[in-house]
Amino acid sequence: MLCIVGTVPREDFPLVEGEVMREGQHLCIGSQRVDINRGTPALLGAALKAAEVLNRPAPHACLVGDTGTGKGSRKLYRHLTENLPGSAFNTLTFHYLQPIVYWHNRILTAIDKMTARPCLVADAGFMYLAKMAGEAGAYDLFTPDVGELAFLADEEAPHPFYTRGFMLHEDNRVPDLIARAYQHGNTARYLLVKGATDYLADADGIMASVDGPSEEVLEAIGGTGDTVTGLVSVLIDSGMDIREAAVAAMRINRLAGHYAQPTPATQVADIIEQIPRAWEELQSVWSQS
Repeated sequence: MLCIVGTVPREDFPLVEGEVMREGQHLCIGSQRVDINRGTPALLGAALKAAEVLNRPAPHACLVGDTGTGKGSRKLYRHLTENLPGSAFNTLTFHYLQPIVYWHNRILTAIDKMTARPCLVADAGFMYLAKMAGEAGAYDLFTPDVGELAFLADEEAPHPFYTRGFMLHEDNRVPDLIARAYQHGNTARYLLVKGATDYLADADGIMASVDGPSEEVLEAIGGTGDTVTGLVSVLIDSGMDIREAAVAAMRINRLAGHYAQPTPATQVADIIEQIPRAWEELQSVWSQS
């Protein structure tokens, strides 16, 4: 089973845990509803749609509201440390929680107490936190964009705010940034880098890249990077090898974006609706190869 952990930018959103369901443009976990727009809800929306297509169980979610104070994140950290040892998740995907190194390390200790160690995926703030704690190597997959990759690659930066300028926003330096992140032990076993071209890499270098179809307008639509992480999480949990799952997720996300015929008014939920069509096309390509 897949469990996705993250936050919702609302003070009034309590700590909730359970199976994710969809009602129109909202996700439901227990009695709580949240819009599918960006961040963890976008990740969950893509994961739920992918799970439906693959006839997999709906993802399990652990969510809490946090607007940056860290109050909600601390509640969720404590909940996870108390409950993970008795859980049986095959895949754990961490998204954004307030970065607190002490609690991160307690999470890893709790995971070590699980009967079987799950595949660990991290994106956004939790990926930052793993690097800040010196524990990036405990993870199986990070899914950064190029700016996030720059922080992972900067061995001197203790926090994303201090990433040195010469590393930022240079898509053509992605191979160098990947190599640097691995050289200093600041990344997971695999990297899925999201950008104008998407890359899959490990410590030996770039293994695959996907650059089409390309829809320039998608760059301004928030949440499209989160959907990639949701897709790859479900594919891994379905039993796919991480490498195969990452390449498939990159292709499905791009195809879904293309089929949504995006305009500046397009919402991430519109892209998520195209995941079944994208998956069908990818399967067709596989059957012919």
